[in-house]
This record gives sequence, C-alpha cells and structure tokens, in this order.
Amino acid sequence: MKSFAAVTLLVAALAEVAHGHYIFQYLTANGVKGGQYQNVRRNTNNNSPVTELSSNDLRCNVGGGSGSSTSTVSVAAGSTIQMTADQSVYHQGPVSFYMTKVDNAAAADGSTDWFKIKEIGPTFSGGQAKWDMSLTYSATIPSCIAPGEYLLRIEQLGIHNPGSPPQFYISCAQLKVTGGGSTTLSPTTKIPGHVKSSDPGYTANIYNPSFTSYTVPGPKVATC
Repeated sequence: MKSFAAVTLLVAALAEVAHGHYIFQYLTANGVKGGQYQNVRRNTNNNSPVTELSSNDLRCNVGGGSGSSTSTVSVAAGSTIQMTADQSVYHQGPVSFYMTKVDNAAAADGSTDWFKIKEIGPTFSGGQAKWDMSLTYSATIPSCIAPGEYLLRIEQLGIHNPGSPPQFYISCAQLKVTGGGSTTLSPTTKIPGHVKSSDPGYTANIYNPSFTSYTVPGPKVATC
C-alpha cells in the first residue's frame, strides 16, 4: 500500500511538471495588449515559482532583475492596466499588484520602496472559499501618483499545499506614468520583506474547516 501511494504521488508530481505552471507574460495598457514579454520582464526559471521569502527574486522573478531588453510603455495615471498569464491560474491563493517609482524602469532592480495598489482575496459563502483564478487580472494606476517611470509587479501566491512553502508567481512590467499628481503613497515596503513567515495569509490551511476568513499578506493597499 505504501509503495502504491508513493507511485501515485510520483505520477501526480510528474503530471504537474508536464502541465507546467503559469507565468504572467502580457501587459495591456491604453486598451492595447502588448506582445509576449514586450513590456513585461522575461524570467529565466520557466514557469517555476519562487518560494524563498528572503530572495531578491521575489521582486521581479528569477532573471527579472534587469529590463534592458523590455520596452517601457506610457500610461496615464488613473487608467486601467491588465496582466495576462500564459494559462489561467489554477492554484488557490491571493493576487496583489505593487508599484515602485524608479529613475529608469529598464535599469531598476526593484530595491526601491514598493506600495500595493490592489489585492484580491477569496470570497466566502456557506463556509466555502472561492478564489479568483483567472487568466487576466486588472488594476488601476493611482490617479494621484507623480509622473515618471515605475515598475508594476503582479504577485499570485499559491497556498494550495499546506505544509510546503507557498509559491510566488511574479512578473514585473515597465511603465512611464503620465499626468497624475504629487502624492507619495503609503504604506511602503521593501521586497523581500513584504511578507513574513508568520503572516496568517501565508500560513493559512485552506482545507481546514475553520478557514472562514482570510487576510492577504503584505501591506495594506495604498490609496490616494
């Protein structure tokens, strides 16, 4: 029986590898969907997640520390952008959008201060959690932020396997924000450091019958 169980787990693991995970590859700005990795930094770990909370790869994924081969797109403050993956998200967990103001989006390494502009947690009905597992997620560029260049970061945190490290699926796009105001949004955070190993939203067991509420990890959403 033990041998059969081990074989079953191995087959399931191989099936997941064959199916692959998901990675956000496309940015839609000004109503136009850019090409694959046109305005989104290309990672080098295929569709694998980042799982180490202290890793700088949490900023823009493995290999995403530079955007020299990525175009920076102009968007108006207050406008809507979308990030699209190669396939729909299928691991339960929250989605968050972050931004950081930089001097040069193509050269920025993400070590500057980040602020969260949107988070998507589960909804609960009848004691059951429903997660937004989509192909595309939208966010609004805050209307009050200063014009200039920014990194836009999407983070989907897979918490589908309690007892194993949660999985971060991350991509960064490069923006030049026009219009806007002069507000410096808060709270801000450094990445890594935005999520702690003790955060309830990081350690949650989504299969526990007592799982009836959820707080998305990271800082609160910054608003104008």
